Amino acid sequence: MAQKKKSRSTQSRRESAGATRASERYVLKLYVTGATVRSLRAIGNVKAICEEYLKGRYHLEIVDIYRRPALLRRDQIVAVPTLVKKLPVPMRLLVGDLSRTEQVLQGLGLVARPS
Repeated sequence: MAQKKKSRSTQSRRESAGATRASERYVLKLYVTGATVRSLRAIGNVKAICEEYLKGRYHLEIVDIYRRPALLRRDQIVAVPTLVKKLPVPMRLLVGDLSRTEQVLQGLGLVARPS
């Protein structure tokens, strides 16, 4: 399988973001609904993104709302899958299957938002 080539702009933004945030630890919580296709896709996508961009600098907790519904209410999650970035601040919520890598990186603060 051929490896997808990254654009120079994505690579340069990733490198500059990585240089400034190299020591920051990320605390993430992913809310999913059991083993549905959408949930499994979100889990795979967020794990791949974390391993590529945050290797060794993140803690990911996966919460199945069917098994732990109290957390859903407590954290006021209204849609799933939802990825919550607790640290570093500011806290951010990303909703969906997390398949748009560039948007996830922006939401995590790993690349600058386009102007």
